[in-house]
Amino acid sequence: KSVNLWRCMTHWLGGMGVIALVVALMPLLGIGGFKLFKAETTGPNKGKITSRMSTTAKVLWFIYFGMTLVQTVLLRFSGLDWFDAVCHSFSTLGTGGFSTRNASIGSFGNAAAEWICIAFMLLAAVNFSLYFHAFTGKLREIFRDSEFRAYLCIVTIAVTSVTVLVLPQSEAFAEALRHSAFQVASLLSTTGFMTKDYVQWAPAAQAVLLALFFIGGCSGSTGGGMKVIRWMVLGKQLCNEFKRLLHPYEIFTMRINGLSGREGVVPTVAAFLFTYLVVVFFTAMAGAFGGLGIVEAFTAALSMVGNVGPAFGELGPTSNYADLPAAVKWCYCFAMLAGRLELYTMLILVGRMLPLFSRRRSDPQ
Repeated sequence: KSVNLWRCMTHWLGGMGVIALVVALMPLLGIGGFKLFKAETTGPNKGKITSRMSTTAKVLWFIYFGMTLVQTVLLRFSGLDWFDAVCHSFSTLGTGGFSTRNASIGSFGNAAAEWICIAFMLLAAVNFSLYFHAFTGKLREIFRDSEFRAYLCIVTIAVTSVTVLVLPQSEAFAEALRHSAFQVASLLSTTGFMTKDYVQWAPAAQAVLLALFFIGGCSGSTGGGMKVIRWMVLGKQLCNEFKRLLHPYEIFTMRINGLSGREGVVPTVAAFLFTYLVVVFFTAMAGAFGGLGIVEAFTAALSMVGNVGPAFGELGPTSNYADLPAAVKWCYCFAMLAGRLELYTMLILVGRMLPLFSRRRSDPQ
């Protein structure tokens, strides 16, 4: 039990932040706290919760701890013992996905616990600054957030589509809805909990779930992946390019939440997408050279960089990565770390440590 508690606690701590935890250490590396926070949330300015990064970290951790406590109590009342309730709350809010059972949360056969996990997985993938607005009574700010609205649309469309597609394989609509909602919430939030082997579902349902690997949670959440806001930026830029073709003499600006995006946001997001795909490509190549099939290698690479957990094919939710060659596991370790640190954060840290990327100072005359 102690090992299970420790492994669940490690990704609960890493969920909110590697960023919030190392804010105090950044001055030692010459990196300001907000510079690191900006790297983690590559996209339009989301606004500061408070004027100081240290105060922001405290607020976020208070919210994070409170949500974990609430889920733990709810899971306990649903029938899980305190140990399982605590461990699965750590795993849910940290979007890590570790369970105390080999068959994940599905081994309990507890529908109430599954619905609780669905709710908190979806909540964990929401920008935590919105919870601050909720606690301060600014509820309108939540629904004014365009990323949050897009996130709700993605969840609704994905759950509806998968439910309809798996309904013929289910005994009842309620069962199909619960399992579909669970898999969608788990993969979109990059938690990785499982209750059903989705590899056995209809190919169309699997295609919808695979699309979620590319999306991930919202910026400022504990979820991994590309993040919803980045896809919004790229989508808006694509629309602007089409408009320029139709109206070449007009000027079009990108607006998020009614505000113009900061200068250089599109190149920054495009560069992140390119970096993300490059890391996925080389991770997939490592898996292919390690003996994996093309489906397993590609989906495992997406899963590693996005910190999802399960993949497709022989590496689906009922399987694991234990039998992979050691070299492939090392590559996957790097991919998981890079994805968890949002790629740019790792580049900032490595860049500060390497003389090649450090700022050159002219010698005093």
